Amino acid sequence: MLYSHDWLRAFVPHSLSATDVARLIGRHVATIDDLRALRQDLAPIVVARVVEAGRHPNSDHLWVTRVDDGSGTLQGVVCGAPNVVAGTLYPFARVGTVMPTGNKGGILIEKRKIRGEWSCGMLCSSRELGLGDDHDGIMPLDLDVPTGTPLLEALGDVGDTQLEVDVLPNRPDLLSHRGMARELAALTGVAMREASAVVAVDVGNDAIVDVPASVTGAREIATSAATVRLDDIEGCPRYMAIVIRGVAVGPSPAWLVQRLEAVGARSISNVVDATNYGLQAFGQPTHAFDLSRLERSTIVVRKARPGERLVTLDGADRALTPEMTVIADATRAVAIAGVMGGKDSEVTATTTDILLEVAYFDPRSVRRTRRALGLNTDASYRFERGVDAHATREALVAIAQLIVAVAGGRVDGAPIDVGEAPHAPAPVSLDIARGSRLLGAALTATEVRQRLGGIGFDVAGNNDVLQVMPPTWRGDVLRDADLVEEIARLQGFDTLSDTLRAFRPGTVPDHPFVAHTRTLRDVLVGEGLYEVRPLPFVAADDAAHVRVANPLAENEPHLRRTIVATLAARAEHNLARMEGNVRLFEVGSVFAPRAGGGLPVESLHAGALIMGASRPPHFTEPRPPAYDAWDARALGERMAHAVFGDVRAVPGEGEVLWTLLSGDSEVGRVLRLGMDRPVWAAEAFGVELWIGVLGNADVAPPNAHAASDAATAVAARAPHRFTALPTYPAAEFDLALVLPPAVTAEDVGRVIQRASGALLERLAVFDEYRGAGLPEGHRSVAWRLTFRDATRTLRDKEVEGRRAKILQTLEKELGIRPRSG
Repeated sequence: MLYSHDWLRAFVPHSLSATDVARLIGRHVATIDDLRALRQDLAPIVVARVVEAGRHPNSDHLWVTRVDDGSGTLQGVVCGAPNVVAGTLYPFARVGTVMPTGNKGGILIEKRKIRGEWSCGMLCSSRELGLGDDHDGIMPLDLDVPTGTPLLEALGDVGDTQLEVDVLPNRPDLLSHRGMARELAALTGVAMREASAVVAVDVGNDAIVDVPASVTGAREIATSAATVRLDDIEGCPRYMAIVIRGVAVGPSPAWLVQRLEAVGARSISNVVDATNYGLQAFGQPTHAFDLSRLERSTIVVRKARPGERLVTLDGADRALTPEMTVIADATRAVAIAGVMGGKDSEVTATTTDILLEVAYFDPRSVRRTRRALGLNTDASYRFERGVDAHATREALVAIAQLIVAVAGGRVDGAPIDVGEAPHAPAPVSLDIARGSRLLGAALTATEVRQRLGGIGFDVAGNNDVLQVMPPTWRGDVLRDADLVEEIARLQGFDTLSDTLRAFRPGTVPDHPFVAHTRTLRDVLVGEGLYEVRPLPFVAADDAAHVRVANPLAENEPHLRRTIVATLAARAEHNLARMEGNVRLFEVGSVFAPRAGGGLPVESLHAGALIMGASRPPHFTEPRPPAYDAWDARALGERMAHAVFGDVRAVPGEGEVLWTLLSGDSEVGRVLRLGMDRPVWAAEAFGVELWIGVLGNADVAPPNAHAASDAATAVAARAPHRFTALPTYPAAEFDLALVLPPAVTAEDVGRVIQRASGALLERLAVFDEYRGAGLPEGHRSVAWRLTFRDATRTLRDKEVEGRRAKILQTLEKELGIRPRSG
């Protein structure tokens, strides 16, 4: 949202600079994205001193001066101003300067002869600089600055300044100068002007026309000026209109043009500019209809008819649907409610009578219509976030007064007011003691009344419990925590103590999902991976994916079934930018269709993707090895262990390298990616872990329920305990075993662990051999076994006995013997 500093000052007549205002807003209200001085066209103008001044020898109205512009050389300047005085400072445009906004805007200053005397620059008047209307003489500067100082720096706050503020969706009241002015009034203690008073200040005329009291009614009102009927009470709870006759449509006055340009808007005509003024000033979108183009001077707020069409102000012919609320005359639609007006009823240069509309449209209805039409406007932006339905008359009166002031005409009769505003926000109870605990600082009833009262809240009650009534423009305040947040921001978050106070730790443990995902993130960050949070949408065209009713992008309209799909898209994004070393992970939701229809089944998964170099290059290793399948398996096992404890990896098929098991439950997979993606320049590996199901479901991704149950069970396991470093030596020996094709190393490892007993500390494969000396299809795999007793030194006889038992068990259960030779 863009704000004009001068416009804010019209609401709250403070004396702060734009920088000070931005600092206040950023500290207490919302984030300041930018602060732009709108008179950067004055940047080339400098402060210069007239050292000498005398009559021009060939003219009776010109002066020849010598000017010190700070460059070290006195410039000869011919001047026609009668008020030039030696020793005085003036604004000066050097040779080569393009004159700024003013009556000489765009003129290039050149060195030239005037009546036989050289002139090297120009001393400027306020009108020539766009800083005033005085053009009878040059602009004297009562400043104490060196010559050559830029004029903008010397004058400080020159012209208007534009503030760009990041307004969050829960604060639609800030989408206007009046909304931000309320905050400034509370922060500065300066009283805020009412809407009509601001209009009077801007037009420079306190004799603003009076507007009669409104004629109210439930659904339909007919006056001598117009008829308004409200058929769609849900789409438009309240609608107001007023007729103004005898307007003269034409250019807007300079001040109105400047107001709109200061916030990035374009001037169109005085009547249309007045409605745009109302949107920017009061946050109330309004629309002016040419009354002569409304059939029987009638307005009907209704649903669109089947097959009805409307050419909108942008010239597009739009198809309307019966779900859309429209503004119609007696026969046809003339505007799309809350979005855009129609071409056939717009105000033109020949318009003399207008009907001014100010309404409250249902935010959901406007949002639905805007999305269906793909049409974003300043009006829809505000309506779908919520305008103040109780302030429609105030806005209507102020804008009508402005139109009469800038376009002439007269108000014909009283405003028509049909329907009624939705209920005001409900009161909120604030216990002072609880508020103090939430804030972490002592609160008093007096402080609460002062802070909240300053921004329009009505506070009643005793010193212990207060009843707070939010204003009609603050529908986001629903509970006591919201009130405490308001108090904290108005006081200033930076003023709150950062001292940790005594507290009672909670006895409720974290939910397993929370505990596991926190641990998992720590593990993956420790492995050097970067977390990403992409949107869960993919391009798919099969029934196995759930399609979103209103997708953010038509090329990705489906919800993902696997988290690796979006990680692969991120990897492709990096590869397209010549970055092949990728280490990413995500913890997020995947979705599957529910049997019988309805909302999809949501499951919580974790995924990781690695490709490229396995470690950064170094001068001792310019080309580090790339990630391989074993790196991917190790990563998958670490991920699964962080969530499920003891896990094992079972070889898979195709792109599934290994399946991760916790007990008998499948909890994840290690995948080889990129085999069918020719754009990928390196081999990539992915790991997908099924943490569990979020909610009840009758259909879920494979083994998601089992993973959820396993994760919940692991959450209750005993915490890790400290174990002292061993003080007794270990005993090691190697086993080289010949494995037939049907036996996996995983099978052999399980038998060895079971036969070794509790003294086995470590079991690792360190060699594999295939070739001469082995039967066809067989291979030799070597294991290293490490035994240790924490209380004594093992005897050779014990170790040999365990070796014999292991070999006997292997031969009995798997038919495996040690390799000879």
